Amino acid sequence: MQRKISPDTRFPARGSRLTRRGFLSAGGTLLALLTPLRVLADERIEATKKAISKILGEREAASGPIKLTTPAIAENGNTVPISVEVESPFTADDYVKAVHIFAEQNPVPEVVSFHYTAASGKAKNSTRIRLAQTQRVIAIAEMSDGRVFETANEVKVTIGGCGG
Repeated sequence: MQRKISPDTRFPARGSRLTRRGFLSAGGTLLALLTPLRVLADERIEATKKAISKILGEREAASGPIKLTTPAIAENGNTVPISVEVESPFTADDYVKAVHIFAEQNPVPEVVSFHYTAASGKAKNSTRIRLAQTQRVIAIAEMSDGRVFETANEVKVTIGGCGG
């Protein structure tokens, strides 16, 4: 005696068309999943702005003698090479005091800070950083006389990273 198997009505048969109701339901689910990611991105950008404002205080950052070198595309977000250089005479009265690097979409936006004195002679450093996803990398240079310079590069992360 053979048992009859009743069709499973929860899943559409192969080749069946997606109904309007199913399409709207899938779209709503997708929107519900993406909304928290957008909110998280906005929160991370705000955290970056807050961290930068701690350094700037009341000062305005200008473009200037700071050069940030990053790859346009990073194949592995776990090790992204960067270098930063600031042109300065490095005299007792005019030198680079510090260079700060920020990554907008990382869970902790403050990546690294380099500190210098008049005896340093040169403000040039290279390192590797970890990027969670495609984002802007921002470099801020503080000068001994209080001036602040800023530059930024967009780095597209294709795989790896902190979160994909």
